[in-house]
Order: sequence, then structure tokens, then C-alpha cells
Amino acid sequence: MTRSLMRMPGVPGLVAIALVFTARLAPAQAPRVIKAIPDNGDTDVDPALKEIVVEFDQDMSRDGHSICGGGESFPEILSPPRWKGNRTVRIPVKLKPDHLYELGINCPSFRNFRSEKGEAVVPYPISFQTRSAGKATPRKRSAVEENRRAIAALRRALDESYAYRDLRGVDWKAAFADFSGRLEKAETPAAFGRETARLLEKAGDLHVTVRVGDMLLGTARRTVSPNCDRARLPSIVPRWKKQSEAVCTGRFEDDIGYVAVTTWAAEDPKGLAPLYAALDEFADVKGLVVDVRLNSGGDESLARDFASCFVPAPAVYSRNVYRDPSSPDGFTKPLDRTVEPRKDRAPFKGRIAVLMGIENMSSCESFLLMMKQSPSCRTFGERSYGSSGNPKPHDLGNGVKVFLSSWKDLLPDGSLLEGVGIAPDEEVKAGREDFASGDPVLEAGLAWLRS
Repeated sequence: MTRSLMRMPGVPGLVAIALVFTARLAPAQAPRVIKAIPDNGDTDVDPALKEIVVEFDQDMSRDGHSICGGGESFPEILSPPRWKGNRTVRIPVKLKPDHLYELGINCPSFRNFRSEKGEAVVPYPISFQTRSAGKATPRKRSAVEENRRAIAALRRALDESYAYRDLRGVDWKAAFADFSGRLEKAETPAAFGRETARLLEKAGDLHVTVRVGDMLLGTARRTVSPNCDRARLPSIVPRWKKQSEAVCTGRFEDDIGYVAVTTWAAEDPKGLAPLYAALDEFADVKGLVVDVRLNSGGDESLARDFASCFVPAPAVYSRNVYRDPSSPDGFTKPLDRTVEPRKDRAPFKGRIAVLMGIENMSSCESFLLMMKQSPSCRTFGERSYGSSGNPKPHDLGNGVKVFLSSWKDLLPDGSLLEGVGIAPDEEVKAGREDFASGDPVLEAGLAWLRS
């Protein structure tokens, strides 16, 4: 179980955290972290380090702070942070050797680092690795030429392979002119990676990331509130049972089944096995609720395996194009992606109500499109987020890799998914207060199944 630390002056407390990224840019006046010691992506950090130092780009209030994180990767904080001037905060810590640490300066749920004007700091994640006990401090090296080659490799990757290079009107020539000096002077792969991530923020693409060793640096950020109350679902859905980390099931008294799947991640495909056991159990029900409102994607092939249980015939659910600098429009011809009925099991015979929302992106959006190919399916909730990139790695040759969206994901009619999302068949608008005593989205799906 994860936890977070949010300390007000002299008052310790534990709170929950999710270190997620948002593609929506903060207001121009929102303060930002401009440097941290150690910083995001740093390796070979001295475990004898006594404090984490964070510098902001404008004068800050000293009335509160949010230091977010949890579990074994969260550093031991010895006392409340101390301010040096109006822009630098020092966090006393005790570190272990050969250990990965992760924390956040502010996070989506807790934003008490604020400027003197009251604006919350844009959440800034910090992940670093301490070196082994007794290992000598690494010598700094001059890497200007190597970094220049890496900059050139990054330019080529963006120009030749990045599917959304031109989508948001970024002036990449100006961006490289602005960042090249700092990139050339970066003394470590981590420093180069951080500057690269800052440059790529301009793309506003959740699928664009930077990897330095085992450290993954995000570029875009998103904060979304799912259109359901995770904590209340077990009390709302009869015979609720957690089947695995990814799957929960339930059954209503009037012969309607319920399945919730929170990820299509490939880390543990066996975690999705209860989906098929549930289909066997619900084979004769008159209707089934498939709830993916908490699902942000994963492995599209795993999503397709499940969707194949509901479609009566092969159908194109999506198209995509890749960059092709040699073609007139810079892209390949559209390639169809198809969902087909499974050959190893009979198709589900009843109606299916799919619950969806703003949390859905990437491979879960593909799942929604697959399910829309079934005439027995209807979707309920809110428009999905609109982000799909199929990211591929590009090695820059200096210890840094960038992952760039390799395709433009298209709806079956050829229109762009990115930044648009998928509309539900039946929109159900509901605020947080609407879930205090019920679940309007679930109720809408059930009403249709019962009609």
C-alpha cells in the first residue's frame, strides 16, 4: 500500500498519493521547480547526503508544503523542511546505500507548496538512485561532443519518427536553439535526460518519455478525476469480489453480471484470467456491465483478447499511420486494426453496458473502439482522454533514450484520436458530489440493460 507525506510546519501526517502526469499545462504564473539536489534521474547519489535541496523559480510562501511519496522508495525525512531565502527549501533526510528513492514536490491531491501569491507549484517528481556503500564519488567528465551527437540524434528522431511532431504547432527549431547550450554542457546522462525531458514537454504528449538507466522521466503531465468512487463500488455492487489486482466482479439480483478491469498492463497477464472465469459464470445472464472507468491502458493485445469475446464478426476498430518522410504527406498509408471473434469460446449472448470516462486513454481507448463493434454493446459515461502513441525507443548514444509516439491513432472513419477522445453512446455528466450516495454512470448502464 502506498502512502504520502504531507507536512505542515510542526505537524506530521500521512496521506495517499498517485504520482501521475498531466498533459494540461499549468497557468503561466504557477511556480515551478527549476533544480533539485539530487534531481530527477540522478544516479550514484552519495548515501551520506543529509538533505534534499529544491529551488523554485519565484518567491515562495513558507506556510505549508507537500512532500509526496510512499513505501520503501520514500526517503526518511528527519524534520520539517527549512527555507534558505524565499526560493530554496532544504529537506533533512537519512538515505540508504544502493537504494532507489522517489518523492514528489506537490502532487495532484496535495499542493501546499505555493508561491507568495498563492499559486500551487506544478507537481515535480524526483527519482534518484544512491550508490553502493564505499563506492567512490564518480569523476565528472567532459561530454560536449558526445552530447552534440545526442542532440543531432534527437533531432533526427523527432523529424523522421515522431508521429505528433507537428500536431500542436511546436516550433522545434526555436526549442532546440533554446535548449542546445544546456544539453551540450550536461555533465551526466541524468542531467542531459532532464533537459531533454524539459524540451519535450512542449509536445504535450503523455507517451513521450526519457529513460536514463532505470530511471524513467515523464515529459507531459495529467491530473484527472475518474467518474466513479473507487472506495464506494464494493458497497454499491452486490456480491463484490476482488479477483485479482486488476479484476473485480459482482452480480445483481436481477441476473446482471458486473466486471471491473483497472488495467490492460502486460506485467502480469495472468491477473486478467478472472475476466474469462467471470464470462463463464455469467454465460447465461441477460446483461453484463464492463466497468473500465479506472483503466488507463496497457497492452492492446490483451484488451483485444477480451473484446474478442463480444464481437460477432471481424471488424475494423481503428486505423493508424506511421511517419514516412519520403511520402508526400510525411506518413504511410493507413493500416487497419481489426478485432475478430475468438475461436476458442462462444461469443457472449447478452447485452453489454461498458462504463467509460476521462481516465481512459491509450490501449483502453482501443478497447472502447473494439467494444463499439458489437451491436449488443452500449457505452455510458464521459468522453475518454484522447491519447494514443505506441511509443518506440530511440537511443541517443550517451546513456539516454527517448520514447516517442510512433503512430497517429485514427478512429475507423480516419479522424484523429489524439486530443479528441471517444464519445460515449450515452453521456452521463456527474460531479464528485453525485457519487456520495450512488453511481449515476452505473445506474444508467443498468437501466439500459433492464429495459
